[in-house]
Amino acid sequence: MDSDTAASTRTSFGSAEAMPAPRATQDRIDIPDFGPALLPSGEVTPDRFLDREISWLHFNARVLELAEDPDLYLLERVNFLSIFASNLDEFFMVRVAGLKRRIATGLAVPSAAGLSPVEQLEEITEAGYRLQQRHAEVFARQIRPALDDENIHLISWKELDDASKAQLHRQFAAKVFPILTPLAVDPAHPFPYISGLSLNLAVVVRNPVSGKEFFARVKVPDQLPRLVSVDGPRAGTVAGRTARFIPLEEVIAEHLDQLFPGMDVVEHYTFRVTRNEDLEVEEDDAENLLQALEKELLRRRFGPPVRLEVTPDINPSIRQLLVRELGVEEDEVYTLPAPLDLRGLSVISRIDRADLHYPKQVPHTSLHLKESETSKPADVFAAMRRRDILLHHPYDSFSTSVQAFLEQAAADPRVQAIKQTLYRTSGDSPIVDALIDAAESGKQVLALVEIKARFDEQANISWARKLEQAGVHVVYGIVGLKTHCKLSLVVRQEVDGLRRYCHIGTGNYHPRTARYYEDLGLLTANDKVGEDLTKLFNQLSGYAPKSTFKRLLVAPRSVRSGLIDRIEREIANQKAGLDARVIIKVNSMVDEAIIDSLYRASQAGVRVDVIVRGICSVRPGVPGLSENITVRSVLGRFLEHSRVFAFANAGDPVVYIGSADMMHRNLDRRVEALVQLGSKDDITDLIELMDRYLDAGTASWHLDADGIWTRHHKDGEGTPLQDVQSWLLASRSRQRALARR
Repeated sequence: MDSDTAASTRTSFGSAEAMPAPRATQDRIDIPDFGPALLPSGEVTPDRFLDREISWLHFNARVLELAEDPDLYLLERVNFLSIFASNLDEFFMVRVAGLKRRIATGLAVPSAAGLSPVEQLEEITEAGYRLQQRHAEVFARQIRPALDDENIHLISWKELDDASKAQLHRQFAAKVFPILTPLAVDPAHPFPYISGLSLNLAVVVRNPVSGKEFFARVKVPDQLPRLVSVDGPRAGTVAGRTARFIPLEEVIAEHLDQLFPGMDVVEHYTFRVTRNEDLEVEEDDAENLLQALEKELLRRRFGPPVRLEVTPDINPSIRQLLVRELGVEEDEVYTLPAPLDLRGLSVISRIDRADLHYPKQVPHTSLHLKESETSKPADVFAAMRRRDILLHHPYDSFSTSVQAFLEQAAADPRVQAIKQTLYRTSGDSPIVDALIDAAESGKQVLALVEIKARFDEQANISWARKLEQAGVHVVYGIVGLKTHCKLSLVVRQEVDGLRRYCHIGTGNYHPRTARYYEDLGLLTANDKVGEDLTKLFNQLSGYAPKSTFKRLLVAPRSVRSGLIDRIEREIANQKAGLDARVIIKVNSMVDEAIIDSLYRASQAGVRVDVIVRGICSVRPGVPGLSENITVRSVLGRFLEHSRVFAFANAGDPVVYIGSADMMHRNLDRRVEALVQLGSKDDITDLIELMDRYLDAGTASWHLDADGIWTRHHKDGEGTPLQDVQSWLLASRSRQRALARR
């Protein structure tokens, strides 16, 4: 389909109208020095990479396009608005803040796209502002009216009837007033600390006797729902029944006189601050890593502001006071319509209205783990001895596969040891419970807890201590590297000796996110994989820098070099007239060495297909450089999170899955693992699935040589293209129906 058809819409940063080097203890394997990709003339193309930060903003614009899509279920569109807001907050807290810090310290360098640090900062902050304005307009002009049509209303205090006001008066007195802390600013009270991402009321009060005015700040409690249901928790769950919500800050504003008795409330405005929350932890003393991280988490709360959001009605003098006291620059002030902080729309998105949500999806047990004619849970170990089991979540149930694997291992008296990586997990994790049960029953249990997982640091510290108290051997990995690989190793005593059972995945051991993250995992009892995982865990918990692997590629030593070697083999096969092709599916594609190898493959005539959810610095379709490269992006109901690397390999395809994205941090500053699939059936199935993602009849976004993403979700006659996630849900249902016959 051509990009100029009516069914295609370009991603833009405009308004809503414009719609449709590590301190590693390991030895490093050098990257093959092929140099940069060259044009046939021998000229280096200096602009061959797209800017990664702008590419990330394009990704979030694609999320916003889903919110703009009138063909999607309304409350799912509301959810995409909330996701967009959360994504953009993290972008400012980490990416913008990090760039500003590097500029201030003189450590910033030009981007791979050739922009100076200052130029890059100007471009991304301006683009981010335009996206926020567009986001607010989408809510005001599209989503809010559509919600009104469904009797779901976001209202103001003045729209309430007397009975509802009386109810909210009581609710305020009982649940809100006791936890509010008004903070005055005067000679005895300095300007208060404003925490990152908190919503605040800037209040001006006047002494009725002296006539003197004072400034005060009231924080909107973040432990309370952002939007207050006027009609009760069940409101809106039935079509036609009214559901009204009012922003919590409006309820507080209506009761300001109770916070400042004896004073006249003159005016009030909402504002919000975003702070630098990018952690920098010194790891030179490994014994004190836990304490260093806890200290840094305290510092994070007091990071410098990088964004101030205010509403258009704010008094200029109050705006000036906030700018001065917070120490922000004028170009860091974002004027946006109320309500600020649309993350709070998640309250509305969770309304239980089946007709306004995606149809309910129940994950099914993998056919290779299902006991026929019985509801009895499968013996996971017996199933793994029969064959490798390739799992595809959330279509395959996490609880009856990976979770069952670890729970059965914990309960099995023949299991001698369990080794496990934990990057992120849930607050009530059955995985952690299984490890604790195993340790308490006398098994040797090793848990590698990555306490530096961004924004999960505090939770992971808590889990680490809980595991240690239960007798689990807890380690934090290798100094200077985050451990991001997703690995489980179970050692079991059997008749013929010890046997190793393994799980290697692309996603976290997190039962909740496994329901809406698309991920792959391999359950295998293969001896070579077991040997590799044993070596890798020894490397993570002890000292084994010279380990070599048979079925794994492990960063930071061999993921980049191993993948480049595979790509170079495809180039050689193409030149020899043999089957040659590269398919890569990742969350992010940024690494220059990998991209240059793909450019060389394209120049040799190799077909290269990249499926990327988020950031992509590849510039596809450039004559003489990348005309054989396509880049697609699939977004939808489930967050596409799996990583797949497939190579034609002269007719004997090779496929890897694993945890690594093609980014510097993954390839140089993390321990990542890719496993080569061993089953021919799994390899065939996965390549066919990748082709389904890439098919012209599948809805997706297409990237062009100018860095512009174009949505292709309808054909030239306006008929919707196939949603690959919906197809997978239907396909799995058909498979199970056939299996029951």
